[in-house]
Amino acid sequence: EEYEWKGPFYFIQGADPQFGLMKAWATGDCGNGGDEWGEEIKLTEQAVQAINRLNPKPKFFVLCGDLIHAMPGTQWRKEQEWDLKKVLQSTDEDIPLVFVSGNHDIGNTPTRETIDDYCQNWGDDYFSFWVGGVLFLVLNSQLYFDSSKCPDLRQAQDVWLNGQLAAAEERKCQHVIVFQHIPLFLRTPEEEDDYFNLEKSVRQEIMERFHKAGVKAVFSGHYHRNAGGSYRGLEMVVSSAIGCQLGEDDHGLRVVVVTAEKIVHRYYSLNALSSQGVDKDLVDILAKQN
Repeated sequence: EEYEWKGPFYFIQGADPQFGLMKAWATGDCGNGGDEWGEEIKLTEQAVQAINRLNPKPKFFVLCGDLIHAMPGTQWRKEQEWDLKKVLQSTDEDIPLVFVSGNHDIGNTPTRETIDDYCQNWGDDYFSFWVGGVLFLVLNSQLYFDSSKCPDLRQAQDVWLNGQLAAAEERKCQHVIVFQHIPLFLRTPEEEDDYFNLEKSVRQEIMERFHKAGVKAVFSGHYHRNAGGSYRGLEMVVSSAIGCQLGEDDHGLRVVVVTAEKIVHRYYSLNALSSQGVDKDLVDILAKQN
């Protein structure tokens, strides 16, 4: 029944709770896992409480990668994972959680072992799901960043993605929306390669595939600041972090409203979402049944 459009709905996007980064960043030692993450626990608890209070309930809550800071095989990793799971267990049982793998979750240069470990802990590293006539694709963007140690896994994701995009066309879905950790680009499709975006030739090829398939938007994190731009009708939305901020934004979440024609989104600080909820104009859009 989720293949059918039934009217507007919304979901919540968060990114980079990254337990451990705030201490590591403050001490200038980001190469280590950060031996404290009490601040991130509090912020993620605030995020979960704010989401639980929303009415109507969001269709799901997606976390776009860097769930924790400690890289595969490093100290504090298990403790950070355990503490994050403990906080997320308080999410309302009617709000499904969707996890996206980030570079800290599977490593800057992932291997079959690091990806297997992630999958055992958080679920598949790429998959699709439908909500109300909309196809959502979750991608492992690390495979596009550096798949040198597991080229066969990148190839497998590519084959799968082509099949999903073909199926979307066949089913005449209302929209296709993508979630990944690393943005295709931060502001413009032609920008130079950077730690925070995908390499130009890879980016161009993916953008063109998405454009041809009618993908409306890509939501990501990784940058720890809000950013974004567009490419031939495809919107790139970069959301700042629940955890450590690297710019001027507040710790926050993005509310994304999906209508028959378009996707409307707004970034809220955790304090604003906790105290005021979703703005009236977005609630009014939801109330209009198509």
